[in-house]
Amino acid sequence: MQILFFGLTISSSWGNGHATPYRALLRALHEQGVQTVFFEREAPYYARRRDFTACDYCELVLYDEWTNIRQCVLRRARQADVVVTASYLPDGARISRELLDIDGPLHVFYDLDTPITLHRMQSEDVDYLSPELIAEFDLYLSFTGGTILTVLTEDFGARLVRPLYGCVDPDVYVRDTVDRRFTCDLSFMGTYSPDRAASVRELFVGVARTLPSQTFLLAGSMYPHDWNWPANLERIEHVGPTDHPALYSSSRATLNLTRREMARWGYCPSGRFFEAAACGTPLLTDYWDGLDYFFNPAEELFLASTTDDVVEALQSPEEELARRAALARQRTLDQHTGRQRAKELLAYCEEARRSRPSVMETFS
Repeated sequence: MQILFFGLTISSSWGNGHATPYRALLRALHEQGVQTVFFEREAPYYARRRDFTACDYCELVLYDEWTNIRQCVLRRARQADVVVTASYLPDGARISRELLDIDGPLHVFYDLDTPITLHRMQSEDVDYLSPELIAEFDLYLSFTGGTILTVLTEDFGARLVRPLYGCVDPDVYVRDTVDRRFTCDLSFMGTYSPDRAASVRELFVGVARTLPSQTFLLAGSMYPHDWNWPANLERIEHVGPTDHPALYSSSRATLNLTRREMARWGYCPSGRFFEAAACGTPLLTDYWDGLDYFFNPAEELFLASTTDDVVEALQSPEEELARRAALARQRTLDQHTGRQRAKELLAYCEEARRSRPSVMETFS
């Protein structure tokens, strides 16, 4: 079986939350005997911070312009079992239209940013998707679950909508030795986003000011220079995936903060949520509807909506931090790995195939 993916990036984790979940999913598909190809358009900012240009679990095709590979790709798509285009794919709407014209393969859209996609389509053109295209796909996969799945079906006419949440590769994200570069009481990993800025300032930067004797580490790019950063808060623009386990393992606790539009819809765990949990790091998180679908907040996490909540969590005994971290880690290994998501993806493809009786291949 062969699946072609067209997405934002798998070769660089800089400034995006797409690369590492893609890697976990594709590695797991490879383990199940699925041949995958990932098409990624060259971008200077990713090229300068690339983690790899080839891997052993999928074929990576880097291209400069769609027109330069179009004919070759269309030939390959005709021979594939499944073709997946995804959110934030440059010129993605055009690419999807051309691929949708090909009979044979199952056509799937994977939206790793569903609330952002629907919000933007209300007021502007979205380069990677248009409203009328949604109904053309055999299967629409969403990184976000809950009521947004109903909206896609009822308001946009999607044929089959299923959640394919973030995930972690448990062979990569493991407990590591403490690394002095990343040692801190609380870490936060995330690119700057205007709709998350207030939360970062209150629940991370504000806590650092409140606890001057403790240390804080922010790993993420594009933050403003005029935030008056406290002296006990260290900033690193980018930490590559190979160092993620060391960062999490060197953090006494780590903070998860959700973008506003994602939190509004709920059922929106980021891939880094599961990555930190897999490393056995205590997790502090803001609340959103559906959080209890993924974890038991009262036993496995610390909820944080105010500065005082974060301070109180950081003052917890080491035994309580370790207990909750161990429970969250086990939950992640049981339910939120790339292997689990790969099984779900193949099951969804089989479900979509059954609604297309002309497509005779099996996806299990």
